[in-house]
Amino acid sequence: MNETSAVPTAPLRARAEIDLGALRANVRALRARAESAHLMAVVKSDAYGHGAVPCARAALEAGATWLGTATPEEALALRAAGLPGRIMCWLWVPGGPWRQAIEADLDVAVSGMWALREVGDAAREAGRPARVQLKADTGLGRNGCQPEDWPELVGAALEAEAAGLIQVTGLWSHFACADEPGHPSIAAQLTRFREMVAYAEERGVEPEVRHIANSPATLTLPETHFDLVRTGIAMYGISPSPELGTPTDFGLRPVMTLSASLALVKRVPGGHGVSYGHHYVTPGETTLGLVPLGYADGIPRHASDGGPVLIDGKLRTVAGRVAMDQFVVDLGGEEPRPGTRAVLFGPGDGGEPTAEDWAQVCGTIAYEIVTRIGTRVPRVHVNG
Repeated sequence: MNETSAVPTAPLRARAEIDLGALRANVRALRARAESAHLMAVVKSDAYGHGAVPCARAALEAGATWLGTATPEEALALRAAGLPGRIMCWLWVPGGPWRQAIEADLDVAVSGMWALREVGDAAREAGRPARVQLKADTGLGRNGCQPEDWPELVGAALEAEAAGLIQVTGLWSHFACADEPGHPSIAAQLTRFREMVAYAEERGVEPEVRHIANSPATLTLPETHFDLVRTGIAMYGISPSPELGTPTDFGLRPVMTLSASLALVKRVPGGHGVSYGHHYVTPGETTLGLVPLGYADGIPRHASDGGPVLIDGKLRTVAGRVAMDQFVVDLGGEEPRPGTRAVLFGPGDGGEPTAEDWAQVCGTIAYEIVTRIGTRVPRVHVNG
C-alpha cells in the first residue's frame, strides 16, 4: 500500500483513509458513461473532505480534463499547488479576486451584470482577457442569470469580448432535481438550457463548452452531457441518491474510510447512564467503548443513539449523545483492547457501514457525512 501523506509513528487517534486508486477507477467509470464529453472533476470543499490537491491530481491522471471549485480561493490554491490545465470557479461576491483569477488563467463564472463589469475592469488592469463562462438559471433558482435578463447579459458579454476584455469560453447551468428520476423539472430545465444556449450562439457567442450535467445527470441522463460533465460526489464513490442506485450499481467505490482507535474499554453495571443527558442507560451489566471522535470532528450529533460502527467484526451503534470530542458504544460485554480500530464508514465490503448508512440514520445525504469531517482528522492518502 502506497501512502502519499506522512503518517506519524505514534498511533493515530483517528484517520480518514483516502483511496486514490478507487478515485481514479471512479473517474474512468464516469468517463465511460459520458464518452463524448469532457469530464470536470469537482474538488470544491477540499474535494468533499477528501483532500483537494491529491484528489485533483489523481482525477487528472485518470483522464479528467477540467477541475472545478466553488470559490476562487479554492481554485487559486489548486493553481498555486501546480495543478495544470483548465480550472473553473463559480461562486463569486463583489470585490472578489478577479485579477488574480485572470492572471492564474482560471475560467470564472458570471451570472449577472455586476460580475461582468467587475471582471471586465480586472481584465483591463491585468492587460489580458478574462476567461468567462455565462451561467443561466434554467430553473434551480439559485445562482445564474434569469431568462428575461439573459439578452442583456449576452449582449454585454459580446461587447466586452469585442473590446478584448473577455473571452466567453462556456455556457452552463445546473439541475435542481436530476437526482429524482422522472421529476418534471429535468425536462423543463433541459429545454430552457437549449433555448438559452441557442439564443447566445445565434448572436455570436462561440463557447468552447456547454454543460449542465452534474453527477446524477452524468450517470442517468445521457441527453444532458453536451460538451462537458461535472462530476462531484460520484467521483468519490458515493451515489447521488439511493433512488438512482448504489455505488456498486454504477461501478463506483467509496473513496473515504473513517476510523478511530478505541480510547477506553470499561465494564459498567446495569442502569448506568451514558453521555450527556443520560439518553442511553445500560440495560444490564456491559462494557462500553470510547471512540475519540465527536461533532468537532464532523460526526453528526444527529447520530446519537444510532450511528453504526464496526468493532472487531461486529456492528455496534452510538450509545447516548455524540459529544464534541468523543462518543460511546455499548460493546455488549465484549472487551476489545484499547487501540482497537473502530470503523465508522468505508466502502462496505468488509462489513463496515457506509457514509450512506450514516446519512440514513441522520436524515441527511451522504454528501454531508463526508464533507463535514473536520481538519482534526488526518487525511491519509493511499494508492497514490
